[in-house]
Amino acid sequence: MVNSLQTVFHEIASVSSEQELRQAVIDTVAEYFGVQRWGIYLLDESFPTGIVVPNIPDVCMESNPVGRYVVERHAPAHEQLILPSGDWKHFCSRHDHEHVMSGPIVCDGRLVGTLNLARASGTPAFNVNDLADMSALCLHISAKLATLRAKPKTSLCPSASRLTPRELEIAELVAQGLTNAEIGEKLWITQNSVKQALKRMFRKLEVSARAEMVAKLQDSLGAVIS
Repeated sequence: MVNSLQTVFHEIASVSSEQELRQAVIDTVAEYFGVQRWGIYLLDESFPTGIVVPNIPDVCMESNPVGRYVVERHAPAHEQLILPSGDWKHFCSRHDHEHVMSGPIVCDGRLVGTLNLARASGTPAFNVNDLADMSALCLHISAKLATLRAKPKTSLCPSASRLTPRELEIAELVAQGLTNAEIGEKLWITQNSVKQALKRMFRKLEVSARAEMVAKLQDSLGAVIS
């Protein structure tokens, strides 16, 4: 049972890869914060460094003031912090997004991702204590991510070196037999984003099928994000 932030911090501290970090957060934050929808989204390294609100599926981040606040200030926010009561429904009418909170994941002085939480209709709004907990949690995630990315990189085969870290992560999930929909759910991106990424990967690797791609990357998959 996740009844304290210390439990969440311990889970984060014990991971050894970015994939494990994402899973540790996903496995713990829902119970601690009492949310019905949640996800951690790490931006691809090729994502522009300018002030852009990421299009994060199912968390209503596109063109909304909560997301922009997080991106511009690198600080956590929930809808009642920055909007008059009731105004959030002008941006999102979903019953399972009655209340939302998002926090920044920062590495090397730039935003590299966000942690996103949502509560359904009939549940309490996020409050000042939730915001303080989110801030502490994002600090731990950011610090752990910086440590993981500072580790010496495993040597990649020439084919794998053509791909970005996000593309290698997608390839790893393909190798595990996941569908585009399942990959999208794990990485908190749309199914179409996965499809488009695979097209780019096929072009880079000069292959035409998933199995051919996995075979070409077999010497690197399994260690690409360790």
